[in-house]
Amino acid sequence: MTPPGKFLRSGKVKDIYDLDTRHLLFHFTDRVSAFDVILPTQVPKKGEVLCRLGAFWFETLGVRNHMVRMEGKDMMVVRKLEMFPIESVVRGYMYGSLYDRVKAAEVSFPSATEMAAELKEPYFDPTTKSDVKDVPITNSEIIARKLMSEAELGKIRELSASIYRKLATRARHAGFILADVKLEFGKDDHGEVVLGDSIGPDEFRLWPAESYKVGKVQESYDKQVIRDWLTGIGYKKSLDEARKSGLKLPAPPELPPDLVSEVTGRYIGAYEKLTGRRF
Repeated sequence: MTPPGKFLRSGKVKDIYDLDTRHLLFHFTDRVSAFDVILPTQVPKKGEVLCRLGAFWFETLGVRNHMVRMEGKDMMVVRKLEMFPIESVVRGYMYGSLYDRVKAAEVSFPSATEMAAELKEPYFDPTTKSDVKDVPITNSEIIARKLMSEAELGKIRELSASIYRKLATRARHAGFILADVKLEFGKDDHGEVVLGDSIGPDEFRLWPAESYKVGKVQESYDKQVIRDWLTGIGYKKSLDEARKSGLKLPAPPELPPDLVSEVTGRYIGAYEKLTGRRF
């Protein structure tokens, strides 16, 4: 199905079209990104899973959001928002970039510093929003740079923690652990804070509860398996070194067919278990 409307731009995963003065259309593609790089290999059914799962959350979370309706199997009509230039990351476990920063003594953390350990409370860990590389930003920096007002930041911190808890509860009932989630917010015509973007395996880490163990790399029903593969073959190291030195980034490799098939299966499996619906 050809997306309606005027093409505006392509993100890492979504293509965005202008429908009218109040609405956009999101086309969820099968593209995949890792470490802020779009990979050359697409993952079949990924876009459809992201669209359908995002719609499920918007319909069931009980939070003001931008969704109007689904359009076909992998497109969503949404209200236009004035988006905040911050990604609201909420972490429930010591993992990923937070674990790396704590290990490198870039972040002071009073407890739960072992890999994959559960945190006492959901931890608000915002980043900048960039097509190149998202980087952590502190609450005080957000206010100083006038990216949000204090009231807006307080509202978004509260909403983010509440949404994380709702998602984590649903995940737990489905046999998963929700390690973290990335959320995005904007303001509508009335100045109200509204949940935007999407919520799916591209935006969270989801671990099978039965195999969870503190101190080790976790099995994931999201794109972490791709990150792990890229790390294992040395691509992440080369990427980090190039970014640090200001050199041209190395070309990302093609993903092996068995890994692509595994990711498709995990995305579909996550959708079915979280929603209770057949894909």
